[in-house]
Amino acid sequence: MNEIRERLQQVFRQVFDDPDAVLTDEMSAKDVDGWDSLQHINLIIAVEKHFAIRFATDEISGLKEPGQNIGSFVRLLERKLGMQSRTAGA
Repeated sequence: MNEIRERLQQVFRQVFDDPDAVLTDEMSAKDVDGWDSLQHINLIIAVEKHFAIRFATDEISGLKEPGQNIGSFVRLLERKLGMQSRTAGA
């Protein structure tokens, strides 16, 4: 498990109050008890704080499109964090 996925899993465990939650790429909101619209917002806020990033509105809404899952979320985080490190090094 890579560092981003491990950190995201920690956030999921906190937001969904499930210390045993294990994320897989194929998981989506329907696979997580309590992942409704309100928890989705709470999750996004918690991830932004934990990773010190900001999601654009289109990125957040894109996560709710059909076919999106934890793997999609991890890839988005990797892109965001990659952009952030390149900007910080500039």
